Amino acid sequence: MEKLSKNKLIVILGPTSSGKTGLSIKLAKKYNGEIVSADSRQVYKGMDIGSGKVTKKEMAGIPHWMLDVANPKKRFTVAQYQKLALKAIKNIQKRGKLPILVGGTGFYIQSIVDGIVIPKVKPDWALRKKLELKPLPDLVKELTRIDPARAANIDQNNQRRVIRALEIVLKTKRPVSTLGQKPSNFYILQLGIKKSPEELKKNIAKRLLKRIKGDAMLNEVKKLHKILSWKRLEEFGLEYRFVAQYLQNKITNDEMTNKIQIESEHYTKRQMTWFKRDKNINWITNYKEVNNLLKNFL
Repeated sequence: MEKLSKNKLIVILGPTSSGKTGLSIKLAKKYNGEIVSADSRQVYKGMDIGSGKVTKKEMAGIPHWMLDVANPKKRFTVAQYQKLALKAIKNIQKRGKLPILVGGTGFYIQSIVDGIVIPKVKPDWALRKKLELKPLPDLVKELTRIDPARAANIDQNNQRRVIRALEIVLKTKRPVSTLGQKPSNFYILQLGIKKSPEELKKNIAKRLLKRIKGDAMLNEVKKLHKILSWKRLEEFGLEYRFVAQYLQNKITNDEMTNKIQIESEHYTKRQMTWFKRDKNINWITNYKEVNNLLKNFL
């Protein structure tokens, strides 16, 4: 394999359960790569099964970065992610290897690909208190009105995140999508994994069945509850929200499973809404298409 250009970066993105992990490891093995995660829950220590974090066995010896870098008791911002991920990418490039950015958190990916300048907006406690008095659907409606792109990708059941997004827009008077950019100087190839809604639904169900088999996921949430409140656990969304509700006897086991499935399907739609805004993504359906694109890129 010919020597890689120092500033090349491959991005593998797509909705949850589309097969990003498997493809990224396959490419990392073939092209002397290392993987940088772009997942807003996998950054947290102790959030493994519920977040679908890659296991040591699945890594197959490929170094992975941006996993377990944050304490779940503390808020981890996109600005913090951007700083650490860029450092990891440059470190990989410096050692002559190919960085592969992999994930489904659109805002994390955009922060690297587009070099968004994240504003340092200090908490406005008076504004937050005022917003907290409003029903969550009203907050989501307001965010959709003033920053539809951010609203499309955010966890709309997470009041804290919705309020923070509103706070940034209201304080800067600009939607996040129009904030300044600082060119990354990376030569980037973005690969989007394309799956039909039916395929994703089936994959989500299969993955969910695997996660709830036995008590592993329940035990993970119980362990996290030793250091986190139920409210904080529910803020992490998807599996963590509904497992936490089940453990509080708010919902039944069947309701927990159904709610995780339905919310995961809704989440894939929000992810695709975000990704479709980027016209530089090469949507792929098979490995042959990937190889052809990489041959030209590398």
